[in-house]
Amino acid sequence: MCPAPAWCTMADGSEALPLPGRRILVVGTSGSGKTTTARRLAHALGYVHVELDALHWGPGWTPAPDDVFRDRVREAICGPCWVVDGNYSLVRDILWPAADTVVWLDYPLPVILGRLLRRTARRVFLRERLWNGNREPLWRLFTADSIIVWALKTYRRRRREYAELLARPENRHLRAIHLRSPAQAETWLRAVAATAGRLR
Repeated sequence: MCPAPAWCTMADGSEALPLPGRRILVVGTSGSGKTTTARRLAHALGYVHVELDALHWGPGWTPAPDDVFRDRVREAICGPCWVVDGNYSLVRDILWPAADTVVWLDYPLPVILGRLLRRTARRVFLRERLWNGNREPLWRLFTADSIIVWALKTYRRRRREYAELLARPENRHLRAIHLRSPAQAETWLRAVAATAGRLR
């Protein structure tokens, strides 16, 4: 079992939330801002940031074979302090037992959809390079593989899934930090950054 977590007082007067440990997972439905949150946490704490999408997708949107992906994840978390973002169930049996903290970004669906639309428009029209040189093509928005369609299909399932996972006995060692709005997440991130010196 992990030691009892320290708690941070929220500047907006809302309920205090735990500070993270040293091995952090950031989860949530597509468009919730997992990578941005994980990157900010890693920067504030001086931890390694691991983006599962970058380990999974090869050039030309080619997915890594399952065994290769799993090996990459094991190697990526071999250090003592890390922040991993992503929802891949294929590597959950590796990540969840190794983690001491789960940050769950659980935002309302309208917030998720608005973020996805803005992110996708930025990536498409600015031709942003993603993992291994991939770019999001405009035509993909109008297919069954669209990230918007995927978010609509998986939103409710993801919410049930994470609530059930965090309630399981085998996951009792995890500090669960349940963030229900971008404003709450921002306040918590600022509190973490302010106390980062004593977390290391």
